Amino acid sequence: MSLWLCLRFEQLPLQCLSRCEEQPVVVLARQRVLRANDCAAALGIREGTGSATVRALAGDEPVLLLERDEQAEQRCLQQLCCWAYSITPTLHVWRKDCLQLEIGGCLSLFRGLDALLAAVAHALGNRGYRARSGLAATPKAAWLLSFGDEDCARDIHQALPERLAPLPLELLDDFSGTVDSLRRAGLHKLGDILQLPPSALGRRCGKEFSHFLQQVLGQREDLQADYCPPASFNDEYWFGYEVKANAELLPAAQSLLQSLCRFLRNTQLQTVEITWQLAGIDHKVHEVVIRSASSHSDWQSWHQLTRIHFEQLQLSTGVEGLALDCQKLQAGQLDSIDLFAPGNQREPLAGLLDRLRSRLGLQAVEKIGYRDEHLPEFALHTSNDMADSERPASMACGQRPFWLMPQPQALRQRRNHLYWHSPLDLLYGPERIEDNWWQQAICRDYYIATDNRGQHYWVFCDRLERRWYVHGVFA
Repeated sequence: MSLWLCLRFEQLPLQCLSRCEEQPVVVLARQRVLRANDCAAALGIREGTGSATVRALAGDEPVLLLERDEQAEQRCLQQLCCWAYSITPTLHVWRKDCLQLEIGGCLSLFRGLDALLAAVAHALGNRGYRARSGLAATPKAAWLLSFGDEDCARDIHQALPERLAPLPLELLDDFSGTVDSLRRAGLHKLGDILQLPPSALGRRCGKEFSHFLQQVLGQREDLQADYCPPASFNDEYWFGYEVKANAELLPAAQSLLQSLCRFLRNTQLQTVEITWQLAGIDHKVHEVVIRSASSHSDWQSWHQLTRIHFEQLQLSTGVEGLALDCQKLQAGQLDSIDLFAPGNQREPLAGLLDRLRSRLGLQAVEKIGYRDEHLPEFALHTSNDMADSERPASMACGQRPFWLMPQPQALRQRRNHLYWHSPLDLLYGPERIEDNWWQQAICRDYYIATDNRGQHYWVFCDRLERRWYVHGVFA
């Protein structure tokens, strides 16, 4: 069954600019009030009031006057789309202030409609938004019902024409000329025109108006372009009060990370880096960047790293908002596990590296990697970049020691025997390496040698100098 949930953010021009409830805040458009918060409304400030009248009504009360920012509104809608995509993949933006979500196919995931609506209301409240909602079998009907009584807007068991009947025709502002003519004819509510024969309605109101009503009632297909998730994620959480303790940030961080990872799983993406933005009450933003050694979409791992970083924060002022930004997204890769011995699974090395780097610093942990170099002293290198891709083991030479000396050490020779603290016997070899002919030619024959204690060494004969050296020690 198709079921659409319309979320109409009538206060979006205000909420995208300020969520302050402690002082009057007014959003202006062409020097007239577009939106006002509850504190401003208590002073008698209403929509359409001129800016001069606003100052007169405020008197000595300081009023924050803001100009409308339509780009900020669209950014907020995109953030809300990222969040809503974790609920349903079928959604779109409607009329610049609404989200239309098809929730009929995901009710079982939330164990019913009531639980889904409660989760939506909780998530919107945490993000500092208030929305009017409507439920119907078509998106346009859900939008119309969001203007009506809340109980009627959510009563999906009542017949749709009966639910739409009390709504005023003024809601159809895209057809203002048609609505004016209908009002002159004595028709003021949707119920009045729904009783008219379709043929008479088409002759009086035109095709476009008739097609709109048919889409409202589900009698005509309503095609809309579904939301396409971007290659980034941004979401925010507003506390509604001043947070002074670092530990109080963690529940909000968990909620945002769960939303992020649902988004990543739905889009089959992963990330190696997240950025936290802490909005202080002094309107300054503090950023915390967290990197991982491997790309993944596990919110628990990110939450563990976040907790470590937040424990080290020294907040100079209280925090009123927390935002999560993730730009470095890439295609996801699934790790294989042993289904028959789950208890023997060890913690991934990447998780251990992430925690060590979070506690000790990004430069405190290094890894060993390979370069495309023939000479062993240049082929092995260390790096602080844990996200850097490692060369497959098959590309490395097999008979190589883990430990290389900073510089090859000369070996002594006695009676055709090599000495390194004790006599050495050659076991394997040679492996010939020749390189650097354009500068200073190098020609070496490498062998694996052992002493009388069983310790293995990596030695070579410099064929140009005719001398022997020890270059590495096997573990």
